[in-house]
Amino acid sequence: MLWNEPHSWLYYLLLLALGGGVLASLPIGTLFFFKRSGVKRANIFLGLLLLAIGFTLLHNILYITSFYEHYPQFKFFPIYFTLAFPSLLFFYVKLNLFPAYRMRFTDLKHFILPLFQWLFFWWIFLQPTDEKYRLDRMFYNPFYGGLEQALYLFAFFAYLYFAYRYLLASRHTPASFEQQRQRWYLRKLIKGLFVLFGIHAVFVLTDFFCYEFLYLNLRSVKVYAGLGALSFAALVYFLAAYGFQVLFWGRKLFGAHRRW
Repeated sequence: MLWNEPHSWLYYLLLLALGGGVLASLPIGTLFFFKRSGVKRANIFLGLLLLAIGFTLLHNILYITSFYEHYPQFKFFPIYFTLAFPSLLFFYVKLNLFPAYRMRFTDLKHFILPLFQWLFFWWIFLQPTDEKYRLDRMFYNPFYGGLEQALYLFAFFAYLYFAYRYLLASRHTPASFEQQRQRWYLRKLIKGLFVLFGIHAVFVLTDFFCYEFLYLNLRSVKVYAGLGALSFAALVYFLAAYGFQVLFWGRKLFGAHRRW
């Protein structure tokens, strides 16, 4: 999809849909750093999650529009945080359910892979342009490689399961009306992400098997690339809508006297 190629209205509609996800997730994610009500540490994790997924969607837009083909010096710009999603989501749920929990040194293990991915991206980004093309979509490349995709899918479902287990465990503790409503929000969040990420996982797995075994790059197929991008954008919109609810609509549920 080169910039100088003629495009149908569906292409521009796709970009509009993806761009809307970026414009929704980044501002809402930023607001969570200033949210006064709720668990401050949980707010920070949700804010980081919205920023991480929003910047990753921005990366997808740049990829679809062939921005990196026209400006190869920006190829592998480190705004791709797939391995950070699971940990950020997990700690957002955990700290909301158990606000008295104190982060431990051993909790750092949950962020080893995201940190490694981000540092590796910086290392690739600073490489000469020819070297960047050589690394594109290699199996062990943590950017597009099959290993990264496998870790991404496995970790997201695993952490989603762990978060749900914490949600079930919280049922055995007494809860106020506000806490019950909060658990209801978290339950809907986990169930919604499970469905949407399941759809997204189908596109990721199909792309992986076709590329690794059939030597077919589905990302060059416009229809497939567009639908795959929309499957990820659906996750972004869902999280942004959830964040909007927590920021604004939640004030009506939890009392107008509470400040966000």
